[in-house]
Formats: sequence, C-alpha cells, structure tokens
Amino acid sequence: MSSNGNSPSNPSPTTRYEVVSFPESREAAAERRRAFPYRFPRDRRSLGGHFTVQENARRLLRFFYFERRLAQALGSWTLAIPEFEVKLETGRHIFYHADAAHTLRTRLNEQEQSLKTIDAFRDEAIDRFIDEMLSAADAPELLVGVHQVAGRALSIAYRHHIDLTDSVTDTPTIRAMKRILLDYEPMLDWADAAVAAYIEGGVDESRLTAWRWHLQQLLGSIGGISGVNAPVAPPSHLRTADKPYARNTAPKRDSRFTTFHHTGDYDVADGLPRFPKEAYESLRLRFIRTQRDEVDAIEAFGTFLWDIRFIDFKAEYDLARITWDEARHTEIGHRALLASGYDPYELPNRLTGSTCRGPMEPAFAMAEINLFGEVGVLKTINSLIDKAREENDTVLAHVADFIRSDERTHVKKGQHILRCMTDLGNQELELKTRELFTECLISLGAITTDMDLFTVSREDLEHLVGE
Repeated sequence: MSSNGNSPSNPSPTTRYEVVSFPESREAAAERRRAFPYRFPRDRRSLGGHFTVQENARRLLRFFYFERRLAQALGSWTLAIPEFEVKLETGRHIFYHADAAHTLRTRLNEQEQSLKTIDAFRDEAIDRFIDEMLSAADAPELLVGVHQVAGRALSIAYRHHIDLTDSVTDTPTIRAMKRILLDYEPMLDWADAAVAAYIEGGVDESRLTAWRWHLQQLLGSIGGISGVNAPVAPPSHLRTADKPYARNTAPKRDSRFTTFHHTGDYDVADGLPRFPKEAYESLRLRFIRTQRDEVDAIEAFGTFLWDIRFIDFKAEYDLARITWDEARHTEIGHRALLASGYDPYELPNRLTGSTCRGPMEPAFAMAEINLFGEVGVLKTINSLIDKAREENDTVLAHVADFIRSDERTHVKKGQHILRCMTDLGNQELELKTRELFTECLISLGAITTDMDLFTVSREDLEHLVGE
C-alpha cells in the first residue's frame, strides 16, 4: 500500500520513483478521453536521445565551423571558375552554406554558447582539410571536394543527428537541420549532375575519383564531420605541402564567351553602336547586359568573403547573401536577353570590374562596387523603370523593379561590411578608391594616360566600370 493508504504502489519500469495514482481519478480521466469527440493524429515521438546538451553543442559547433569554412572556400574560387553555370550556382551555394552556419550559430546561442565564443571557434584539422580541398586543380575537382565529399558527409551527419537526438527535447535542433537539408538536397543533386557533365565532356573520371578518395581519406583522418569516428591513416602526401593555397586574382570565362576589359562602354567594345546612344532601346539593352555581366559581382563579393574571413560573422553572412543576389541578377540578365531575342553569348562579356578588383585590397574593391557601382545603379534605375512602363516594356519593368529593391539593400549592408574592412573615413576611402581604379583603367587602356588621377569623377567611374 502507499503511505496514504489510498492506492497500491506501482513502480514504473522507467524510474525508481514510486507512482501514486488514485483509481477514481484514473477512471474519470479514461472516461473523459472516451467522451472526447476528436481523434487527432497521435504524436509518436518519445523521450530519449543519444546526446547531452554539451555533446549536442560540441557537434553543432563543429558543423557550424564546417559550414562557415565552406562558404568562405567557395568564395575564394569564384574568380577561378570558368564555366558560367558553375560560377552562377557557386554564388547560390555560398549563401546556402553561410545560411546553414547562421542557423547553427543561432541554435548554439540558444544552448548557452555566447556568439563571441562561437565566432572565435577554430579547428586546425578542419582548416587543413579545407585548404587541401581548395587546392583542387580545376572546377571539377572543386565540386568533388566541396559537394561530393564535404557536402555529402555533412548531409549524412545531419540526418544521423536528427535520428539520434531526442525528438522531443531537442526539436529546435531537428527543425534547424531539416531546414538546412532543404537547400542541401537540390545542391548535392546539381553537383552530381555537374560532375557527370564534366566527365561526359571529356574530363578524366579517374582523376576525379582519385581526388575524391584522397579527400575522403583526409576527412576520415580527422574523425569525420562529427569528429567522433575512429581516425584513419591520413593520405601520405598533401598538395598543400608543396604549395599553400592562394586564391586566384584573374577572372575566367568559358569558351562560349568573347570578353573585353579595355573599356566599360559596350558600344566601344562592340565596334559600333547597336542603337542611337540616347534611344530607349540602347538604355534597355545596356541595363540587361549589365545584369548578365554581374557575373563579375559574384566574383567580387565571393572574393571579399574570403579576404575578410573571421573578421566579423555578420559581414560574412551579408556578403554571402549579396553574392546569392548577384547570382540571381546574372541569371535575370541572361534570361532577359533570351526573352529579348538575343543569344546571350553573342554579346561580349565585360571583365573590366573583376580585372581591376581581383588583385586589390578588399576595402577599396568593395568601395568601388558599393560606393560607385550600386549607388550609381540607384541613381538611374527609377527613371529607367518609369520609362519601361511608359513603353509597356513588361520584361524590363518587372526585372528592374526587383533589382532596385536588392540594390537598396546592398547599399545599406555595404556600410557595415566596409566598416569591418577599413578604418578610413568615407571621403578618404572614396578618394583612394577613385585613384586606384583610375590607375587600373589607364593600365587597361579604358582611359587615356594624360588624365589627372584626381579629376576622374565618380560619374565617369560609374560609367566606365558599369556595375
């Protein structure tokens, strides 16, 4: 009997504590359940999981670091990828990994990890893997490393974590990982198809297979993604032992493009004007071509993300988001050219901006694209949209309206990013940027050498660089 004499003691099989239940209360509860008219779906989750809060946080911190490093890593390769579709998808994938890092960072912060501690986390073994992965010989090897090795392993780790963690107490982690996997599934499917396309186009499959095995072995030697697997022997030799990784500085395009960098003026590059300079058709085509040529903005913002890595997580995240937007703008321009009756590859691609920015210090390169390029777009886009609507040009009015909203956001985000890059004031930063870009434009032959470096106006640079 229980101590109060009202009910027998019923020891629960899951606890050592005594259960005191009143029979009349239990029967009344059962009767109320029988009389309740609604039969809602039964929640079949149960308490119990493999991880404590501390172990959960340890794993999430490692996952966060992998995601942060993959976003940075893809950013560093944006200049060096020649193929248009791969460069464009990489701009998207940079944000997918950065957003995964942001999601995991938020969950870690909820588990009593300070943001400062999370952002300061480093892992030399993971860094060694990332550096080796970045030493890919070309874009096909990059996709193998980022997606078929690291990405695939992260996807498996997230699914295992979802299965093993407590499905009731740790629901926020499960939800976070399921949201991340929504991006992972199409990203990894695309990467597999892209690698297959490279192989079908003549890339040696055995070379990619050897590289995949090499990186899988290296990942296994550091305990895998979660760090809990028994380490395997590392590869006998790493490429980074011979040559430390350094990002490229020159933009690359695939063989479908013709390119130019000696001017920012499409009419000059084309050899003769397609339309009278002030005609609406000329303004329209220039805007659409500029969007297609924002493939160079994927390169710019991706490179900035690599160049300022670990300085400020918010700046990294904003750069990743802007890179995704620029990939979308490139896609918009490409599709708008098709909708306008052009073969996009018949129109030469402008490399002026990337050629100048690639080797530059990130603060000045960022200032050019933010203070001159994006601000320059906002100066003219309102009147262009109004004119498009007057002309009943539904294609241009539609796409330009969305691009305008993006550029407004980029200008605002850019101010925080610039503050993370430099201590220079706006006036000094703008003056130095004008000087450096004018020097570059002179070296490219875009402007004449008899011009005073300090007399080229911001409007001239906006036109010549033409973001």
